[in-house]
Amino acid sequence: MEHKSIEVISVNLSEKKGTVKIPQDEIIIDRNGVRNDAHSGPWNRQVSLLGTESVERFSKEAGRMISYGEFAENITTKGMELVKTLPLDRFVSDKLELEVTQIGKECHGNTCAIFREVGNCVMPKEGIFARVIRGGKVRPGDRFAYRPRVFRFFVVTLSDRASSGRYEDRSGPAITSMLEDYFAGTNRRIDIRNTVIPDDEEKLTGILNRCRQEGFDFVFTTGGTGVGPRDITPEVAKTFIDREIPGIMENIRVKYGSEKPNALLSRGVAGIMGRTQLYTLPGSVKAVKEYMTEIMKTMEHLVYMLYSIDAH
Repeated sequence: MEHKSIEVISVNLSEKKGTVKIPQDEIIIDRNGVRNDAHSGPWNRQVSLLGTESVERFSKEAGRMISYGEFAENITTKGMELVKTLPLDRFVSDKLELEVTQIGKECHGNTCAIFREVGNCVMPKEGIFARVIRGGKVRPGDRFAYRPRVFRFFVVTLSDRASSGRYEDRSGPAITSMLEDYFAGTNRRIDIRNTVIPDDEEKLTGILNRCRQEGFDFVFTTGGTGVGPRDITPEVAKTFIDREIPGIMENIRVKYGSEKPNALLSRGVAGIMGRTQLYTLPGSVKAVKEYMTEIMKTMEHLVYMLYSIDAH
């Protein structure tokens, strides 16, 4: 994995919203953000950051040098394009830790000092916002390591035949392939684990326990959602689900069941165990593709909801 870091070029604060921030020798970041700053508080945009890479581009457009803090950023950095980060990524130093919660923001227009002068502002497009995980002092010259959040997936195929080698597992790899394709067009990093087990309650229970304890973001099972004597997946999954999300599976069954009534016989469930999303899919490749197409529309947004990030 490529390791990136940023250097703090300036630290800035203002006591009134809508004004430029003034560079300081140091700032103190506590659980509410930058102490004595107008934007601190118990919300998700506690600390604002903007890269000199963005400032320099805008300076050319404005026809003058832009001073640090003029875009109302708390921390001006150098070393990477901050706009390419994603919610839940972190910046970590030996003193403190910040978690990215938002990329850009709504432009305040004429209530923003730099917008009134130039008629434009870079902060709504390329600034980022973070919440405080661990507070401390920040000074120019400090460095933060960039720690991108990796979404962790566990894909479980339940099949007596596939686990014994009598049948090639194709539905598990289909899930993996669709996830890889989905995230290939994003900056998000993923880690996907796969396993094949028989239709066995004890083995599935052990895997779900592990995934919950180790904090996997997503668990997908495939197989065992029918009404056969060995189909136990929904029953086991329900014992782990803290909050069920019935709408996803109901929508899929109605959408495809209207044309193929047999699709209505699937008993797949979806829900949350801790902060882990759990989805139980049928065992056929065709059904997997249908289910995943719908599930992937909401799963990233659901992660942000679980971590109290407003990503509407």
